[in-house]
Formats: sequence, C-alpha cells, structure tokens
Amino acid sequence: MTDILSAKNIGKIYKGMVSYEALSNIDLTIQEGEFVGIMGPSGSGKTTLLNIVSTIDRPTSGEIRIGGEDPYRLSQDQLALFRRRELGFVFQSFNLLHTLTVKENIILPLTLDGVGVQEMNERVAALAEKLGITPILDKRTYEISGGQAQRTAIARALIHRPKLLLADEPTGNLDSKAARDVMEILEKRNQEDGATMLLVTHDPVAASYCHRVIFIKDGQLYNEIHDGDNRAAFYQKIINVLSLLGGNGHEFSPVRL
Repeated sequence: MTDILSAKNIGKIYKGMVSYEALSNIDLTIQEGEFVGIMGPSGSGKTTLLNIVSTIDRPTSGEIRIGGEDPYRLSQDQLALFRRRELGFVFQSFNLLHTLTVKENIILPLTLDGVGVQEMNERVAALAEKLGITPILDKRTYEISGGQAQRTAIARALIHRPKLLLADEPTGNLDSKAARDVMEILEKRNQEDGATMLLVTHDPVAASYCHRVIFIKDGQLYNEIHDGDNRAAFYQKIINVLSLLGGNGHEFSPVRL
C-alpha cells in the first residue's frame, strides 16, 4: 500500500510570553484508502495536528509528506496549488458561498483549475447522484438544510479527487440523523471510491465509522484502536478509551448507536 500521509516526529511550539508546546513527537502514517479518526479532549492538539497536515500551519520540528511530497518545501504559489489539487476540506461550518448555487459551490475547485464545462457537468452529475443531492443542485445554499449543506461541502471536497480528504468536526452542526447520513456518505465514498480520509471529531458515533481511531492527549499520542467486524463493538471501545482519557464529560456526545 502507498502511504498518502507520513508525519514523523512532529512537534509544534507556539512562542509567546510563555511558550506552549501543542504537539510533541507525533508519528502518523495513513495509507491509501484508509479512513482514520483523531479524537482527544479540547486543547489536546488534534486541531493543531489537522492544521499541520492540511499545510495551514507549519510544524516546529519533524517532517511531513503528502503523496510523497514535502509541502513545506514549496513556494507560496506552489503550496496554494498543492492544497487545492491534492487536499479536500470539510468543515463544521460548511464554508459554502451563499451567493452561489449548490452546483456552483461544488464545481468551484474545477473552475479554478480551468476544467472544461462538459467534464465539470459530468463530474457534478455523478457525484450529486452518489450523495443524494441531485434535486437541490440549482438551489441557493440558504434554501437547503444543514445536512444538505454538509453533503454539498463533501461533494466540493471530492470533486477534484484529492489524495486526502480532511474533515474537521463535519457532524458538529448537525442533528443525529443528519450526522449519521453524512458519516454513511463518507464511509461509502471511502469504500467505493477508495477516498483516503482523516476525520477530527468529538463524536464517538462519527468515529465509529473509521477504520482506526487515534487518541491524542496533551499533545502526544495516547492510544490507537482498530475497528473489528462490528461497529457497535468498535463504538464501545471508543467510549472506553474516552473514559480513560478524561477531559470533561460534556465534550464527548453520549449518543448510543
């Protein structure tokens, strides 16, 4: 299997009146086609790690490779292009442009890359069908539900077939039914299209859709667990680690499968 992401000995120190070590000695490898979750209490460093993987933030030490390339060796222009072509992003707040229709939002990455109109239309039609959003393609984003908005964001993140999809709390603003729908869509795109995914979440239900979940505490790797044959059992394993991990009880949603 090819390593899509390889992060070795990643450290991040924020300088200030008092320097703060957000991450130390993090090793993380994600192979092509994997669906990996990251969990940890607030302030554990999981968002910092995601920001480093997504090339938004630079590590203080260690090295990172995405698809064999070191993004931090690229110029600003090359990095912008790399981020747009190789990475897909899904956020808690959807980050859709309200002046555009659902379809226009989805094809934005292709427009920036000068893809032909026919190919754009074919890709949108195929992906919208898979994500169940064909009927809303011409609607504006304020006319659709939160679940539909997140599906639109997922379509936009996948339309250019990125090497790695990064999802930051993608179910955070959704009710439990919409959250489950979104996770099932991500799971299906991972299984059927082989999309490689990294998910940061507080939600053990969302995490139970992953192949493995990595737990971070105080900026260090704390534990890692792998799914088995049964999602309910994997969910229970996640809950057990979270209870050992500590943090405030209210940080992790107690929803049962």
